Amino acid sequence: MGFKAILRSIVEESGGGLGGVIMGYDGISIDEYVRESAGIDVLTMTVEYASVLKEIKRTVGVLKTGELEEVSIISGECSVIVRGISDDFFVALIMAADGNFGKGRYLLKRAAPGFREALQ
Repeated sequence: MGFKAILRSIVEESGGGLGGVIMGYDGISIDEYVRESAGIDVLTMTVEYASVLKEIKRTVGVLKTGELEEVSIISGECSVIVRGISDDFFVALIMAADGNFGKGRYLLKRAAPGFREALQ
């Protein structure tokens, strides 16, 4: 199963998913899936967050607290769940504000090892 198919499955199964992206910390997208009805520019959002995530990842490294596993960004209109999948890449799930956040986290955590393996 390709990246887009896995992202689509996560977005559709999550209960409120708007889109999913696999991206490098440099802001370059590997693949994405966005619902037609998303109403949010998912790719631009994740590109903008990539620079923030790069800084968070650097800070985690400086503090020597282990690898970056997950970051959540919650705003009035949506939630973004980010899971690190390697030193260079992360996967992000963008959800509606009223989406099932816990299920989204679980689905990303479950899929992360497969993404990690496919990117090596």
